[in-house]
Amino acid sequence: MKIMRWNNEHSFSDLVNSFFENEMSAIAPRRYCYAPATNIVETDKEFKLELSAPGMNKEDFKLDVDNGMLTVSAEKEAQKEEDTKNYTRKEFVYGCFSRSFTLPKSIDSDKIKAEYKNGILNIELPKKEEEQAKAKREIVIS
Repeated sequence: MKIMRWNNEHSFSDLVNSFFENEMSAIAPRRYCYAPATNIVETDKEFKLELSAPGMNKEDFKLDVDNGMLTVSAEKEAQKEEDTKNYTRKEFVYGCFSRSFTLPKSIDSDKIKAEYKNGILNIELPKKEEEQAKAKREIVIS
């Protein structure tokens, strides 16, 4: 329950609603959906995506490539339980995210690799061989 200081701006119904909202949210499972921070790095040979997703396991992730679109999603259930002398308290929290990235035509989607390590999902998106040959180069003026 939330403690509220009474003032003229709050009505009695605000107070009652606040009480029940907080009590019900303690009973019902909470679902947090978010978009993880992502770094995108391009080299001559590949793109690299680094998604920050601490607390996950590699089994929580799902990666799909469909029609030039890479979709990265994850879902995690966490349970917290406290046992004391007089009561047991359980809280369930569900976390999820889904991010989609349009892949350039230069990506070889058959060779995409992913690794989850230290809270970071690293995805390697290699470029096709012919695209690597067209890498940026400096032209010397004579």
